[in-house]
Parts: sequence; structure tokens; C-alpha cells
Amino acid sequence: MGATAAALCSAAPASAQFYFKGPDISGPRVTGEEPGILAQALPGATQPELRAAMVWNLRAALNVAALQCQFAPTLLTLPNYNTILKDHAAELNSSYATLTKYFMRTNKTAKAGQMALDQYGTRVYSSFSAVHAQLTFCAAADDVSTQVVFTPRGQFGEVAAQRLREIRNSLIRWGEQQFPSMYYAQVPPLAVMPIFNNEKCWRKDVYSPQRCLPKR
Repeated sequence: MGATAAALCSAAPASAQFYFKGPDISGPRVTGEEPGILAQALPGATQPELRAAMVWNLRAALNVAALQCQFAPTLLTLPNYNTILKDHAAELNSSYATLTKYFMRTNKTAKAGQMALDQYGTRVYSSFSAVHAQLTFCAAADDVSTQVVFTPRGQFGEVAAQRLREIRNSLIRWGEQQFPSMYYAQVPPLAVMPIFNNEKCWRKDVYSPQRCLPKR
């Protein structure tokens, strides 16, 4: 019985232990040409270059999640990311090489191309800031990273095409969907500010808020 219970506990999905029900943020497959999908538009990019950019954007998102989502250990963003780096290393390296060639091709000098590539990398990471939507972002990144872990090598780009819009949607500020108003209904006002400009609240230069409370 003990072994059975342990197996059941280990089989529970991380989302069930996260205690957060997010909105439906799924979206259609993308190609990389849609506005807002990539951190920066890549004018004149070929389809292989756009696919490489989508791979790099999703890799950056999962990297950010591995760092930002450690407050919830049941989310496997960190171990999943480490596994992804190992299992999909060939495709990740190939995508970076393709992106490098794009920036070298679209800039006049190798130095300018390298600078543009470095700036692009910074923009990609910055685009996944989830200060106001951490729970939604972490939940989505956990689900996507789990899919990537079980995706055959060479198909990381396909997952990026399928799920990158969802990752972008997760950065929008959302709330708990199961009990959207419960928190606000139970929390009383933090403080009642004094009304110093109401003469009725004063008596002989002494502030007495009871004197100007609204009648019930």
C-alpha cells in the first residue's frame, strides 16, 4: 500500500500542486512573421531564419522561467530546462548559427553584425519580463518545457511554432480564474485616512474622528 501511495503521489501533475487556475491563453501556430511573436522583427529573414529565431525566443523564455519560477519547486522549469539544453543541444546550436548568419548578412561589417546579434539577444531576454504575470507565465512555461522534454530531437522548432504565442499571451496580466473575486471580497480596506479638513472632526484643537463618522 505504501508503494502504491508513493506512486500515486509521484504521478500527480505539477499544475495540481501549484494551486493556480489560469485563463485559456492558447493560440494558433505561428511562423515568426506575426507581430509580437518575436522580440524583434527580422526584415528579409528566410523561413529557416525565422524558425531559428522562434527556437531562440522559446529557449530564452524557458531560461527566464528556470530562474524566475523557482519559488514553486513543483513547477519543473529548472530541471526541464537543464534537460532541454542537453537533449536539444544540436538544434539549439544550429539555430544560433543560423541567427548569426542572418545578422552578418544584413549588416555591412562583421563587427556591426555581432553587435546587432548581441542587441537582439538582450531584447529577447528582456521581452520575457513577467513582473505582473509571474504565475501565468510560470504555469505556461512549465507546461511547454515538459512538452519539449518529451519532444524528439530536431523538433524543438515545431514546439516553438505551436506554443510561442501561448508563452507571449502568458505575459499579459491575468488573475486567478477559479475564484476571481474571492480575494478582494475578503480583504478589508487597509486603512481609513483621516479627514483633517472637516471641521466637524475637531473639538478644541483635538482631532476626534468619531465626531464625523457617517451616521448609520
